[in-house]
Amino acid sequence: MASPAQGQGGTTSSSTQTQTLPFPLPLQDRVAIVTGSSRGIGRQIALHLSSLGARLVLNYSSSNSSPADSLAAQINATSASSALPQAIVVRADISDPTQVRHLFDSAENAFNLPVHILVNSAGTLDPKQPSIADTSDESFDHVFAVNARGAFLCAREAANRLKRGGGGRIILLSSSQVAALRPGFGAYTASKAAVEAMTKILAKELKGTGITANCVAPGPIATELFFSSRTEEQVQKLIEESPMQRLGETKDVAPLVGFLASDAGEWVNGQVIRVNGGYV
Repeated sequence: MASPAQGQGGTTSSSTQTQTLPFPLPLQDRVAIVTGSSRGIGRQIALHLSSLGARLVLNYSSSNSSPADSLAAQINATSASSALPQAIVVRADISDPTQVRHLFDSAENAFNLPVHILVNSAGTLDPKQPSIADTSDESFDHVFAVNARGAFLCAREAANRLKRGGGGRIILLSSSQVAALRPGFGAYTASKAAVEAMTKILAKELKGTGITANCVAPGPIATELFFSSRTEEQVQKLIEESPMQRLGETKDVAPLVGFLASDAGEWVNGQVIRVNGGYV
């Protein structure tokens, strides 16, 4: 005689089968702002956070919106059907406090949710690699305006507006140049050193909010920005110096950012994490 949990022939009836529900994605419906996300490391970070369920605000600052628009279309085409898009595009110069506020306003208005995550990936350098003695006032000011002032303005806005009580994440990108201290990158390295110092202080100042602040410092990564400032000979030398015998790729950086942005990364706070394959 079949048991109550079995149908005719001794098979388990469909009414008693356990329904296996999918686990929610780590960043499901959390809003993440990624600055400088139209290309390079920022673009890969945005794609990775999207794969973890985050809703993305893709920031760019140039007059050409095509790369950012293309990325948003790619993310939205692969996302689950929803009344809201998974990614929007917002143009903003992060060295301008008014535009940084607009960036956060746009995020909140588009998704009707608080912002959980800021990833500041926007950055610049002087491709001529001048020595400090040959660095012009204009070059120094531009590099610091984007890299240091921009990071400060974004971090300040995030410190005041990110969701409190858990899940709030501030992730600022620095550079392994801060540890390598190579000639030709004086202004750039100094601007990134400022970012690292601010991150460590910010983590302590956010005590009690549940918001973490960390720095990710990539080494040589094969991006447009990287190749724009180096000769083929310089690139080959960096490859030979690397214990991994290759340049880093954007996909080497994005998973670490995804970890720090998730609940699994909550206990990592006030840290500078160098992602460089042993470069330094």
